[in-house]
Amino acid sequence: MRFGILGPLEAGPCAPRAAKLRVVLGTLLVRANEVVSVDGLIDELWPDAPPRTAPTTLQVYVSHLRKALGAADPDHGRELLVTRRPGYLVRLAPGELDSTAFLDLSRRGRLALHEGDFAAAADLQRRALALWRGPVLSDVPHGPLLDAAAVRLDEARTTALDERVRAELRLGMHRELVPELHELAAAYPLREEFHAHLMVALYRCGRQAEALYTFTRLRRTLVEELGIEPGPRSRRLQQLILEGDPDLARPEPAPARDRAPDGVRELPAADPAFLGRADELVAVERLLRASAGAGGGVVAVTGMPGAGKTALAVEAAHRAADAFPGGLRLYVPDGGGRPPRPAPAGGGRALLLVDGVTSQAQVRPLLELGHTLLLTARRVPAGLPGLRTVLLGPWRPEEAWQLARLFDANGGRVTPEDARDVGVLCGLLPHAVRAAAAQLAARPHWTSATLLSRLRAEDGRLDALCTGDIDVRAGLLAAYEGCAAERRREFRLLSLLPPGPFDSVRAAAALGLTPRRALASLEALADERLVAVDRDAWHLPELLRLLAAERLAEEEDPDTVAQAVRRVCLAYADGAADPRHGGTPDAAGLVRLVRTAHAAGLWAPAVRLTDRLAEGVPPGAGDEEDCYALALDAARRHADRSAEARMLRLSAELDARYRRSDRARERFVRALERARSVGDREETGRALTGLAELLLDAGAPDEAAALLDSALAALGTTRSGPPRGRYEASRARALVALAQHEPATARHFFEECLALADALDDPRLRLYARRSLRTLDHPDPATASGSGAVEIRPGLWRIPRGGPAPVPSPV
Repeated sequence: MRFGILGPLEAGPCAPRAAKLRVVLGTLLVRANEVVSVDGLIDELWPDAPPRTAPTTLQVYVSHLRKALGAADPDHGRELLVTRRPGYLVRLAPGELDSTAFLDLSRRGRLALHEGDFAAAADLQRRALALWRGPVLSDVPHGPLLDAAAVRLDEARTTALDERVRAELRLGMHRELVPELHELAAAYPLREEFHAHLMVALYRCGRQAEALYTFTRLRRTLVEELGIEPGPRSRRLQQLILEGDPDLARPEPAPARDRAPDGVRELPAADPAFLGRADELVAVERLLRASAGAGGGVVAVTGMPGAGKTALAVEAAHRAADAFPGGLRLYVPDGGGRPPRPAPAGGGRALLLVDGVTSQAQVRPLLELGHTLLLTARRVPAGLPGLRTVLLGPWRPEEAWQLARLFDANGGRVTPEDARDVGVLCGLLPHAVRAAAAQLAARPHWTSATLLSRLRAEDGRLDALCTGDIDVRAGLLAAYEGCAAERRREFRLLSLLPPGPFDSVRAAAALGLTPRRALASLEALADERLVAVDRDAWHLPELLRLLAAERLAEEEDPDTVAQAVRRVCLAYADGAADPRHGGTPDAAGLVRLVRTAHAAGLWAPAVRLTDRLAEGVPPGAGDEEDCYALALDAARRHADRSAEARMLRLSAELDARYRRSDRARERFVRALERARSVGDREETGRALTGLAELLLDAGAPDEAAALLDSALAALGTTRSGPPRGRYEASRARALVALAQHEPATARHFFEECLALADALDDPRLRLYARRSLRTLDHPDPATASGSGAVEIRPGLWRIPRGGPAPVPSPV
């Protein structure tokens, strides 16, 4: 059976008539050979409000489709639609689906165009475009997944059309192309490439005035619709036409070197948009010059997928070109057969860039030529004599400010700040950032805010980095699929760790291994460039982490995932990691873990993780409040009344911080009730302290003092009581004394704070106590009169309602 989605749905004799069945089949076909989750299919069938029976109804639809497939092909039809957690997939051979055939033909046409075989490129792209019968699944209702697939395939179709026209212009078919290009320029009024092709075709037909009018029309459209000028290529074409450039008037011949039978071509020109990598460029250039002086050698640029290895190698080769009188050459191994033996170039030694090396066999025969070899490889083959390696990671953070130049080269519309944010969301990987720039250039109606919104959604970020022939996911997936099955499984499970650095102990929890075996696995994954290492800390690069999460959802057994989630949450909840080894996540990472633990029903770890969140630097207010609510629910389910009191008190403190006094008071009272019911001295004292600070803030210092005396009594003496709770009560009591104009009492309690801070070994609390005592030694008149600002806790100041007074400088 053959299926078609490039137009109305075609499925031979098994094509369903019912709209819902066509949606299910069409959705599975656009993601052929990939698992489509049950949730994804339900969203596609009922985008607005799925019925309660949606999962059962979907099973019925799938059963009907299986029967139809089985009736159409009794031998193999039912095997095409497979149930695989968390959903279903349709298994098809490459020639059984028109979109697969289109993408394959288009890819081959692109390669032929790159190699200068314009006749083959034009033929392949014509054959690819001939498979289209209309808009993608034009007779099937579209939900979010089909909409996204239609955009992706339509973009690929437009790219194929552009490349076919390019090839035909190179073949001298400008006269035949003029009518079609007029139509394309009208159909795509904002796409400059079709207008540029029309300008060239008209100019070569001797219609210079019409070519210039095409530019004028394009400029008017862009200015009126978007307020932007045409890009540099269009403006350059206009200038060449105005000058009557003779070279533009004739088709460019295919360079003979591009068709060299030995597979070796002249190196491409340096990329004018290349940026960053200053240190790496210096290192590679120095190694190349040293190799040239030594009569040959091997230099390798290696790194994770999408790090820009080839771009860096080409740039470094051009910078070192004067050291190679024999010239610069490029060889791309095809993965099979013996490598070519290019004859030495005339005039001396040459530099041969061997791009995409995967094995020693591709390189060893080239060593005999005596040239310098510059290799690019994700994993450099060991054992090559004289090998020198430069490891390439993402762009450094300080290079992110340069990224606006990359967007300027693709049409601009991005500020340096937005370009930096795009870079961070792309993991500072050059290939991904270029894909984002291409997306923005291909969609003139997008703003940088649109692009950032698409990229911030983690579940759709890799989809947003796919346009035309640029597919970031495909490159990452190729690296993943090139690993052994055990490495792939380990890579998937590591996505359960929070983003950021981790140590081998935390990795061991995710993998279900001992720390020693986990360390060996991490080393192996680092060799595959799927995990990055910085001294003793490991991390999953951002886009690889998203790919690992995708693969985990589609390939891993849910029971295995549940067990790994439990191990990870327990590992982060129990004990403190060695900060030198990157085992402690930041606030955002702890927020993720709290939500993960709660979703998995891990009540005690959810509470402990929230405690750790409260002990460190809090996240944004919204995330912090959500975590306290989840932990409060977990404490109730776990029947832990002390934890309930603690989470209520933390929520109340957050309310007080944001001036939600009524809600803060209500939660402090509930926290006090829970704490007293179980005899929790710490939480009893801290809830009373919170209520007292609300009274102080409301201008009732005497009532606050009475509550704080009760809090201090509940907490016990300085030596016997819980030091943190005692510290907070003493701090608040000192502030009350200041409000009551009792500096001696305030000094007593600030001195007690200093002693408690030493017991807690907390430098931040110690410095606060010292600053407060120093303020008492050198009082500010405004503060003494009650009209000045007062530091009520480390880094937090109370400003009188009359306006801010001068704030003492912290010492």
